[in-house]
Amino acid sequence: MRRAFGTLAAVCVPLVLSACVSATEDFETDLGFSLVAGQTAQRLGKEAIWVQDPAQAAAARTRVDALLASRYVGVDAAIQVAVLNNKRLQANYADVGLSVADLWQEGLLANPTISVGYSGIGVGRTIESVVAANLTRLLTRERRLDVAEVRVLQAQLQAVDATLALAAETRRAWIEAVAAWESVSALNQAKTAADAAAELARELGKTGAMPKADQAREQGFYAEITGQTAEARLAANLAKERLYRVMGVWGRDLDFEVPNSLPGLPGGLKGYRAVESDALRSRVDLQVARLELEALARSYGLTKATRYVSDLDLAAGIEVEREVEETEDGGEETKNVVSAAIEAGIEIPIFDSGQARLRKAEFQYLRAANLLAAKAVDIRAEARAAYKAYRGRHEIARHYRSSVVPLRVTVEKEAVLTYNGMITNTFDLLADTRAKFGAMLTAIQAKRDFYLADADLTAAINGGLGGAPSAEATTAVADGGGGGH
Repeated sequence: MRRAFGTLAAVCVPLVLSACVSATEDFETDLGFSLVAGQTAQRLGKEAIWVQDPAQAAAARTRVDALLASRYVGVDAAIQVAVLNNKRLQANYADVGLSVADLWQEGLLANPTISVGYSGIGVGRTIESVVAANLTRLLTRERRLDVAEVRVLQAQLQAVDATLALAAETRRAWIEAVAAWESVSALNQAKTAADAAAELARELGKTGAMPKADQAREQGFYAEITGQTAEARLAANLAKERLYRVMGVWGRDLDFEVPNSLPGLPGGLKGYRAVESDALRSRVDLQVARLELEALARSYGLTKATRYVSDLDLAAGIEVEREVEETEDGGEETKNVVSAAIEAGIEIPIFDSGQARLRKAEFQYLRAANLLAAKAVDIRAEARAAYKAYRGRHEIARHYRSSVVPLRVTVEKEAVLTYNGMITNTFDLLADTRAKFGAMLTAIQAKRDFYLADADLTAAINGGLGGAPSAEATTAVADGGGGGH
């Protein structure tokens, strides 16, 4: 018995080990992350690192330190830090490894089952040894590998989409933080002007040239501006905290500042002749949905293949039986009889013929097909809306920059000249100054909304839009301050 079992093991073990070695080599060399890194570099121009050991962690840390060494951190540097440093993104990257591990597992042969039996008393003893394997798993191995391969690609693209979503969120957080501090800067100027107006009102009140009601009005305006500036500064600090969070920084990494103001409006706009088709071709989440449909299609083929035979086992082994025979001289002779044994076990589909499983697979495929079609419709609408918001926000911001603010500045300058010539009274001058600062704040918010719409357009076409609020739904953040923050 022992000798026969040893022969059987000598046949099985090399097959299992060869499968393990080839799968292990693939698993260790790539882990499926090269596609994620390549897509990140192509779509964002940023480096993605999946941190799995101290050396990679040290490399990412060195790169982050270099990016944060500058006093002012721009939007590109903030996005790169987020891609390297955000731990939730690293968790998404680990999903790629899990899918590759599942593929590796599907590539391995199923472990055989070994059973040894002993029966009989006295001389009629029987020893049996059986090695059993699941034939259904072996016969469907190629199809299961096909499904697992699709799942790997799906996990890779989901990681790419998560990277794009983080980049879009970081861009929005940076824009909102910078715009908030730019608003604080404008409010500080308004506060200075209001302080001067309140002081002038007090001096005029001493001479009797300004009634107490008008003095209180100017002092009240200064008090309101002071409160608005404090609110704006708090909102700016909170906006920067949101930027810290998406970048994944803390401790000594919080010492960096953002620029004093957003860049000026671009002279030209992005042109898309077919924004819908560009989005359908480039959106990563749509590619993920397509892969879900393909995976279900392949899984449906697997379900159909195992509809009637869901569990088939084949067992092979040896049986050693001790037999006692009478000799010619009336004595007894004991000898061992060794024979081969083969057993096959199959589930009999009497009650469950597989029809329910087959219909369930069909319904799952139909559901995924409709979700894919709905996803395409949504992406078309998102791309159109994002492009319209992008162009509309640019027109509004340009209107305030080129028309409203210059007119308000001109009005105030003329009011100062006529005030010095004793033509314009104090109240008109103060009203014109207030109107100028109001227009400046509105222009800052319009410019911020344009850059948020620009970020939404990029996400709507390339991917990563996720559940991020659009520029249309973003509430105005009144903040800003002199100097970087």
